[in-house]
Amino acid sequence: MNNGQRFSALYVRDFRLFWFGQVISLSGTWMHSVAQSWLVYSLTKSPLYLGIIASLSALPILLFALFGGIVADRYPKRNILIITQILSVQAALIVGVLADKQLVTIWHMGIIAFFLGTVNAFDIPARQAFLAEVVNKADITNAIALNSAAFNGARIIGPILAGFIIAAYGIPTCFYLNAASFIPVIIFMWMIRAKGQLKAYSTGMYEGIVDGWRFVKKERPIFCIMSLIAVFSLFGVPYLTLMPVLAEEIFHKGAAGLSYLIASAGTGSFIAAMTLAFRGDVERKDFYIPFAGIVFSLAVLGIAFSPNFYLSMALVFIAGWGVVSFLATGNSFIQNTVPDALRGRVMSLYTIVFLGFAPLGNSMVGFMADIFGAMESLRIFAVLCLGGSLIFAQRFRRLLC
Repeated sequence: MNNGQRFSALYVRDFRLFWFGQVISLSGTWMHSVAQSWLVYSLTKSPLYLGIIASLSALPILLFALFGGIVADRYPKRNILIITQILSVQAALIVGVLADKQLVTIWHMGIIAFFLGTVNAFDIPARQAFLAEVVNKADITNAIALNSAAFNGARIIGPILAGFIIAAYGIPTCFYLNAASFIPVIIFMWMIRAKGQLKAYSTGMYEGIVDGWRFVKKERPIFCIMSLIAVFSLFGVPYLTLMPVLAEEIFHKGAAGLSYLIASAGTGSFIAAMTLAFRGDVERKDFYIPFAGIVFSLAVLGIAFSPNFYLSMALVFIAGWGVVSFLATGNSFIQNTVPDALRGRVMSLYTIVFLGFAPLGNSMVGFMADIFGAMESLRIFAVLCLGGSLIFAQRFRRLLC
């Protein structure tokens, strides 16, 4: 098998433009995320507010992603993505100016976080479904893995750059650079030839939502995957919300420590995504998907008991590998099963359980960390993830056998 076969999606012009735009834009987004966390923590010194702002970023996905899926199935996805990038530029510029002029308050951060979350509620389902329009079905698994590699490669680059930029030039510069990073995406999206030719349904809004849900409920393996994603979104992924607390209060490493922790998660995630992209597909999904979920849960549990910053970096790395291995393989399983006419709505349900449940998880981890302590809360959440992973492993393998 040659390199072209291993990374076949990159040989498709439209996907190549889409992918390079993703790498640039997502690096800016991760810089924005680190700067936002550090700014919120600088303003409040409270893990509770870190949880609230993270929840406000994800709450619109829970509220509006189903509508985003309907829009993605009704209108050209390329046009939707151009609009969401333009709106994201404006939001990043506003928060940058407010921070630069020292006018920013926690309320401003909450409003901007909610606005960007609303944009993402329409952007993410369209982006996920758009992959089927820029590559052939045979390349969809490779495209998903490369897309995940772009996300997690940016998760390495963005936080590391953010740590240096915050120290050298201040927090506002991160927001300005994020705004600039959307410009190449807009240009590349205009150059893409895929206009969204996939024909959509003609039923009403309510019927459209129900059709997507019926499909997921009928396909029991997909339902199991989405159920465990929901558990991870509620109790596992929110561990990232506590990274500023670990960096500052537990290990006393400051903004640089925060960037290293997040970059460690990104490195593990990137390696997982590139491994999947190189392999092309996973034959034993009945083993690989449950295994990745268990690894992620054990790593988060280890973070909660870690007494050392460098051990925590290693465990965050393993957690990043586990969660992306689970999500990317599960995503490809779903995308290879769902029919084109339902793709936007099914991916909107995927977006809800992956990102939309995060507000509840972020709020819970913020409240519990504020009352009981960050590590104690993380231990409880990790045990719940591990329990969910073990139940999933038993049921998923039985369904596929």
